[in-house]
Amino acid sequence: MKRYCQTLTLVNDTELIKKYVEVHSHVWPEIIEGQREVGILDMQIFIKDNLLFMICDTVDDFDWERDMARLATLPRQAEWEAYVAQFQGCRADARSDEKWQRMERIF
Repeated sequence: MKRYCQTLTLVNDTELIKKYVEVHSHVWPEIIEGQREVGILDMQIFIKDNLLFMICDTVDDFDWERDMARLATLPRQAEWEAYVAQFQGCRADARSDEKWQRMERIF
């Protein structure tokens, strides 16, 4: 298993943050299905104020660039990214890798 960690800063607006949290309690089924299809075994997002931290566990042969590019082509993925962009303070057409910043493990 491989593990990737990323961070993202949300728009610093209490109501938008509440809505973002609510949206993630009902992630569209196609989004979860797409993640599984490309080899993402588990994805968790944590929040502190307007800072997000994501842990993404994948299959051993997962290649971040290749498989995330493939994920972006699957049903409803672009629609989901455009929808959540309003909370993330980025362009509606921004790719996930343009919004989320991968972190380097130091310990």
